[in-house]
Amino acid sequence: MRLNAFSTCLASLALAGCGHVADIPVEAASGRAPQIVEPAETLLPTFDVAPATGWPDGTAPVPAQGLAVTPFAVGLDHPRWLHVLPNGDVLVAESAAPPQPELGKGIKGFFMKLFMKKAGSAVPSADRITLLRDTDADGVADMRTPFITGLNSPFGMALVGSDLYVANTDAVLRFRYETGAMSIAGAGETIAALPAGPYNQHWTRSLAVSPDNTKLYVAIGSASNIGEYGLEHEVGRAAIREIDLRTGAERLFASGLRNPVGMAFEPESDRLWTAVNERDELGSDVPPDYMTAVEEDGFYGWPYSYWGDHVDERVEPQRPDLVARALIPDYALGPHTASLGLAFTDPSNPAPLGLQGAFVGQHGSWNRKPPSGYKVVFVPFEQGLPSGPVYDILTGFLSAGGEAYGRPVGVALDLRGGLLVADDVGNSVWRVSDE
Repeated sequence: MRLNAFSTCLASLALAGCGHVADIPVEAASGRAPQIVEPAETLLPTFDVAPATGWPDGTAPVPAQGLAVTPFAVGLDHPRWLHVLPNGDVLVAESAAPPQPELGKGIKGFFMKLFMKKAGSAVPSADRITLLRDTDADGVADMRTPFITGLNSPFGMALVGSDLYVANTDAVLRFRYETGAMSIAGAGETIAALPAGPYNQHWTRSLAVSPDNTKLYVAIGSASNIGEYGLEHEVGRAAIREIDLRTGAERLFASGLRNPVGMAFEPESDRLWTAVNERDELGSDVPPDYMTAVEEDGFYGWPYSYWGDHVDERVEPQRPDLVARALIPDYALGPHTASLGLAFTDPSNPAPLGLQGAFVGQHGSWNRKPPSGYKVVFVPFEQGLPSGPVYDILTGFLSAGGEAYGRPVGVALDLRGGLLVADDVGNSVWRVSDE
């Protein structure tokens, strides 16, 4: 059989869904002591990609009991990440992956391009941050304007005094910000270069600022699934970097985190937490994505192991020395949920239903049957640690027929007791509030 015919045949199988069907429910691989089963070996990896369709007219996500959902902004261009400014303005990064020609080569690249297109991810990047303003406090943005343009797959944003930091995929930039500004001109000052290069599978770069406003943390995902393009392309990646804002000094803060995306400081303990998107192609049940407090100089296993000392036999060469020091994450969020967004409530500010804990945006699986994620969940916290099971806050992103009406990514709490959710397939920002 010719390669093109073989590829088409495999693609047909993959797009129809194939591979391992889950043996345990998502809930069994969630929480502080998740069930970690043996990997499932199949001829082809598990593929079950929900086709992205957008929201049919008159439809919206489904909030939990006691909550309401409204469209804060619609008609955006692949909104991924959110930042709420002190005056209540909302910044949204309209962004997608940069061109990555090397990732499109070979059989695996062929599949990846197909899956990204089907999932709604293979779109040009608007390379823009847009400002949304709700002038009449009705929960709907009535002003919208391009805030910063000409960026390079922007994602994380952070404000320290009058300095607004923006993380492109390849650099952290600093802009001068004035309260109430509707736009910022100019290219910004580069304060740190970030690894990108020809292999940049996990291209997002999120930001978090220490409670004392002296340190900036940058989350940098791996270039690949498990280092298959060569570990030389993973230098400085799968890690969180710390930048001293007074001196400019940089250092590696934590490593072995395959794709850390959401980052936030838990308000009671002042500890940095991150939501991590774990590795693929081990079947539908392992490993779980997770959220964890990030230990200084901590190593979390990637690519050699997951959830502590569970060795990934696919990685060569093996590193038992690193596996021996791999930390166990604090809280599992279910296998392949693509847990990306992370936002903590603050006792000093209102939150829906008066909740205290963490909201997590789960972008949704492509590597699990049946699908997982495609929702926003909540994890209760007490004394700085998770204290109860995950429960659903916003669902309905996946139709009964398996279509993705939307896919939640970034989450943020506004100043009026609402939870904002960026939906990159629905091209919307949703607002969840008390009824």
